[in-house]
Amino acid sequence: MILFSEKTLGTIKRDSFLPRAMSLPLVCVTLTGCTVDAMLKDAARATAAGADIVEVRLDKLWVIEQEPEPVEVRNSDSTDTRRSTYVAPTYLQQPIDSVDLDSSLISFRTGIELPVILTCRPERQGGHYPGSEKDRIAVLSKAIKSGVSWIDLEIDIDTKERKKLVKLTGDSTKIIASNHYDGPPSSPEDIVEEILDISDSGDIIKFVFNTSGKKDALKLFDVAWRTKESECKLSIMGIGAGGDWTRIHAPLLNQNIVYTTMENGWHLAQQGKINTSDLQTAWKLLEYN
Repeated sequence: MILFSEKTLGTIKRDSFLPRAMSLPLVCVTLTGCTVDAMLKDAARATAAGADIVEVRLDKLWVIEQEPEPVEVRNSDSTDTRRSTYVAPTYLQQPIDSVDLDSSLISFRTGIELPVILTCRPERQGGHYPGSEKDRIAVLSKAIKSGVSWIDLEIDIDTKERKKLVKLTGDSTKIIASNHYDGPPSSPEDIVEEILDISDSGDIIKFVFNTSGKKDALKLFDVAWRTKESECKLSIMGIGAGGDWTRIHAPLLNQNIVYTTMENGWHLAQQGKINTSDLQTAWKLLEYN
């Protein structure tokens, strides 16, 4: 398993390899499904699997998931052997008034045992919410008022509106300050500087980048290594090939929270995701716990 690039190794002091106390990050399961019932069932599975916290993607309540037809491909040697290839689902947007948000929030509050992160991701950050930004701010406001443990507030929310939401959280709701980038990470130095610039934007800073392989994965690993002694609580990860490296090695990198899934399948690695039980097994094998 590759841990460091030559560039990363050059920035690590010899005493960095000395044994140190390692604390495990919070394991957060992002709930699957596009209905309240589906998410509640996934939350029960996450609880049984030993998760610490779950993320509810409110924006997915406004879409219907369309399962694609399986695709078979022949082997490159033109033999008759065929294998299935993964095809991502598509999502059909639904009208804003198709969701009873108030009753949904009550169901999540009463039906989930674990602490909850409520998220309503806009399209600009890879989400599915079909309404205006004004409407989405109203959703986030209701989510906070529901008494949720955590709320995800994107860093690029209008400054004035974000301050109102932050004030609304008070002392009872903690904040995930997140940013999802369309492209692969830039230079590690630039990312570290950006993290320092917005370190007071939330209780945990979450950075997510699209990754396409080892080169991008090493950049993220380098960033996480450079910031592992920071007082800022971080969650750095990728979406795509190599995006799971910082999740698997999160205890080593002093990450505060790791996002996982209850899904299974070989396709997860190509999406940068990892199954909750598989992550816990990896940590045991790597002697992180």
